[in-house]
Amino acid sequence: MRFQLSSGLSIVVCLGCFSAFLLKYLSGSGGKKKEDVEKETGLGLIKKKNENFEEWYSEVVVQGEMIEYYDISGCYILRPWTMAIWETMQAFFDAEIKKMKIKNCYFPLFVSPAGLKKEKDDIEGFAPEVAWVTKSGKSELEVPIAIRPTSETVMYPYYSKWIRGHRDLPLKLNQWCNVVRWEFSNPTPFIKSREFLWQEGHTAFATKEEADKEVLEILELYRRIFEEYLAIPIVKGKKSESEKLADGLYTTSVEAFVPNTGRGVQGATSHCLGQNLDITYENEKGEKAMIWQNSWSYSTRTIGVMVMVHGDDKGLVLPPKVASIQAIVIPVPSKDADTHVIFDACLKIVAQLSEAGFRVEADLRDNYSPDWKYSHWELKGVPLRIEIGAEGLEKKQVGCVRRDNCVKVDIPVVDLVKEVKDMFDKIQQNLFDVAKQKRDASIQVARTWDEFTVALSNKKLILAPWCDEHEVEENVKIRTKSAIGAAKSLCSPFDQPELPEGTLCFASGKPAKKWTYWGRSY
Repeated sequence: MRFQLSSGLSIVVCLGCFSAFLLKYLSGSGGKKKEDVEKETGLGLIKKKNENFEEWYSEVVVQGEMIEYYDISGCYILRPWTMAIWETMQAFFDAEIKKMKIKNCYFPLFVSPAGLKKEKDDIEGFAPEVAWVTKSGKSELEVPIAIRPTSETVMYPYYSKWIRGHRDLPLKLNQWCNVVRWEFSNPTPFIKSREFLWQEGHTAFATKEEADKEVLEILELYRRIFEEYLAIPIVKGKKSESEKLADGLYTTSVEAFVPNTGRGVQGATSHCLGQNLDITYENEKGEKAMIWQNSWSYSTRTIGVMVMVHGDDKGLVLPPKVASIQAIVIPVPSKDADTHVIFDACLKIVAQLSEAGFRVEADLRDNYSPDWKYSHWELKGVPLRIEIGAEGLEKKQVGCVRRDNCVKVDIPVVDLVKEVKDMFDKIQQNLFDVAKQKRDASIQVARTWDEFTVALSNKKLILAPWCDEHEVEENVKIRTKSAIGAAKSLCSPFDQPELPEGTLCFASGKPAKKWTYWGRSY
C-alpha cells in the first residue's frame, strides 16, 4: 500500500503488517504483555519489598498516590487516597468514644514558654522535639511561642480551672488535630514525620477504678482499628517503666510487627496518668481530693503500618473496610464490539453496587488500555477489579479479580451484589490471616542471652522471660546498640504464657516475673 504525503514524498506500507498492527491496537492492550505496558508507561514499582524495603516503601507511598514529598524535610502532603482511610478510621473511633460520653473539643496549636515550664514533667520526653516560633514578619517576638508536640501542657491548666467539685467529674474530652515534633533524623512517611495527624483524649475521674476501666476500653477500640479495619494483628500489653509515658502511672499499648524489617511498631497508647498532675477538687464529703487522669492517642502512623504489612511488589494492598474505592470497574473493548454498550454496562454495575452501599467507580478513560488500567489500580491497592467486555455481557456475567491473591472468577450479574459482599469479607479476613501467619512465624522464644542475640540478628519478635527491672532493660539497650538501633522491651502481653517456677530472666539470670516482647522498633 502506497501513501502520498503533502510534501511530495511517499511511503510504502505492507498491508498485512498494517492490518496486524490495527488489530492489536483495537484489542485495547496493543498486544503487549503487561510487563511491557508497565515499562513503557512507568507503571509498576522498581524496588522489591524483600530486597530493599526502605526504598520500596518510599516508592509505593508516592506511586500509590498516598503522599507527596514536600519541600520541608519530614513534612508530607497527605493525598485524598490517604485522607479517605484516615476519615474511615476517624468515623469509627469518633462514634465509639461518643457512646462513652466523650466530647470533642479543640485547643490552640501554640504553647507559651510558661505553659511548657509549668508542665515540665509532661513535656520532658518531647523537649528536644519542640519547634518554636521566634519571628513575626521581620520582627523578633519578645517571647518565643512553642508549637504543640502534644497537648497536655495546653489543656491541663484549664482542667484545673473547670474541675472544682465532684459534680464536674468525670471530664472527658478528645481532640482531632495535628502536632509537630521537630528534632529527629531519617524521617519516614507516616512512621516518623515532623507533623502528623492524630486524636488525643484527655479524661479526668474521681476514682482509679473509673480511670483503669477507661484505659482498657480505649485500648480495645485501638485493637479494633488495627485488626478489624486495617487487618493487622497486634499484641495488647503493658509498657515497662522505661517505655511508659514520663510521669504517668502506667502505659498500655497495641504493638504491631513488620516481618520484613524485624521491627515492632507502637500502634497506639492508652495511659493512666495517676494523680501526678496536682489537679484537686472538692469531693462528696467536702474534702479536698485529687483527680485521676488518663490520656490516649493514635495517629496517621497506623496508615504506614498498613502499607508496610500488606503492600507487595505490585503496590499497595488495601483492606476493603478502609479503601477509598473498594471496587474499580474497567471496560474491556474488543474488535467489532460496541464501546458505548460496554461503557453503559459499566455505569449500570457501578450504580447497582453503589446502591448496595459499596464504594465503586468506573475507569472510562479512553486514552489508556485495559492493561494499563489494571496495573494502575493494582498499584493503588483497590481490593477488587471488575472487568466488563462484550463476551461477558453476552453471557450476562463479569470478571472479578481480587487484589490480595490475584484470583479471577466470573460472576453472573444477577448475583453480583451478594458475591461482591462475600469477596470483600474474604479479602478482609485473608489479609488479616496472612499477616498474622507471617507475624506468628516471626515470634521466637528466647530463654538465654545467646538465644536472644541470635533471634535479634534474625529480625525476630522475641518473647523472653524477664525480671522486670529497669536497670536490666537499660543494660539490654546498651549491649544491643548498633547502627540500626538497640533492642528494647515492646510490651508485656496481657495474655501471659505460663511461667514455670524457677524460670530465669534471659538477660540477668535473676528470677523471671513475666514474659515480655522484645525487639528493635520504629
